Parts: sequence; C-alpha cells; structure tokens
Amino acid sequence: MELKREAPTPLYVQLKNSLLMQITSNQLAPHQQLPSERELCEQFGVSRTTVRQAINEMIHEGLVYSRAGKGTFVSEPKINQQLRTLTGFSQDVLERGGTPSSQVLEARLIPATPDLAERLQVTLETELVLLSRLRLANGMPLAIETSYLNHSYCKDILQHDFSYTSLYHVLQTEYQLRLVRAEQTIEAGLANPQELALLKMHPPAAILKMERLTTTDQDVRLEYTVSVYRGDRYKFRTTLQVF
Repeated sequence: MELKREAPTPLYVQLKNSLLMQITSNQLAPHQQLPSERELCEQFGVSRTTVRQAINEMIHEGLVYSRAGKGTFVSEPKINQQLRTLTGFSQDVLERGGTPSSQVLEARLIPATPDLAERLQVTLETELVLLSRLRLANGMPLAIETSYLNHSYCKDILQHDFSYTSLYHVLQTEYQLRLVRAEQTIEAGLANPQELALLKMHPPAAILKMERLTTTDQDVRLEYTVSVYRGDRYKFRTTLQVF
C-alpha cells in the first residue's frame, strides 16, 4: 500500500492501516516479527518518527507487542467474548474450540469479611469457600479468577480437583444449584506485579477486571467472583435492544 502524502489522513495513520491490513489478511501472522524501523522507513519513505508513532499506537491497541532487543511482533487476535449468557470460563473456551485448563492458586475456607458478607447477604464470619485459579486456554494463561461461595450450599466442594473440573458443572450436577442470573461490572486497569507474573505479561500491561455476583433460581446469592483478564487478549461484546 502506497502512502498518499497529499491526503488529509496523517502518514502514521496510513502506515498503521497498511500494517493492520497485512495482519487481517494473514500476510503477517500472529507472533511474526514486523520489519524493523529502518526497513519500514525505506519501504514507505517515511521518517523514524512516523514509524514509531504508528507502532506505538498499535502496541497501545494490543495489535502488536514489543520485546526489548528483539523487535515488534504481531499479537494473537483478541478473543471476542459475548456477554449474553451465564457461562463459565471452561464452557466459553470449549465453545471456541479450545482446551481449557486451570492451575489452582488457593483453595480454602475463610470467614466472611464485611465486604463479602454484604455482597453475598450473609452474616459476618459466615464460612465461605475461596477458590482462586489461573485460567488457561491451550496452555496460554488468560485470566486469574477468584471465587467466593457460600459454603452452606456446597458442603465439601473443595474435595474436587478444580485444576480440571468446572466449578459451575459441579454446582449444577452435584449440588443441584441452578444459576440463573448474574450482575457484572467491568473496568480497565494496569496489571500489578503478581498479575504480570501469572499472566506472563510485560509491564506496563492492560487488564480487564470483571466482578460477577451470581444468583440461583431460589434467589440465593451463591457466588461472588473477581476475574482479571489479559487486556491484550480479550474484548467483551454485548447486544443492546430498545424496549
């Protein structure tokens, strides 16, 4: 694609669009290295400042990633997650044709703190299940998920090995708990050192933090979950209708 110097669109935007077209058409595959700054300058007849501005925008948008001393590489396409039905991570990955797995980071019983007691509508010190997992798809870490459940509704649930077992599947099949509604909030942020290490990201790295409060068909607030998703791998989508 030849850049049009007389066009109102800035050169760095034209360069970015040209590279993006190569990515979407698979001329540049995921994890393939982009040409160097010098090569891009020569190919498009632009300055290094123009090249750097285009590349920096693509890094900011998660289209490419940079490795110090190695160059810039094409990112994996973002996962387009539909927020329409109440499903768990494992089911979402399976529906995309992937293989879900988990690493259990923490699994124990804890007393309800004031914040958790309010969210789950229980009294202080009520026994809760804490289950924290690193969630992976095809071996790639994508999210850190920490769930808090009212233990009185799922006694001895920690006997299960949640490194491969779906939490929602166990709740529905073993405890006959029908999850019918969830309230979710999503906000953007930067990964902290622990999140960077677990999700194998390099700072500064964007994350999407999702909080979910799940209710059963008996109007019981069963589960409160905080999930941290890789911002470079996820985008969430929903459909709005006028009633």
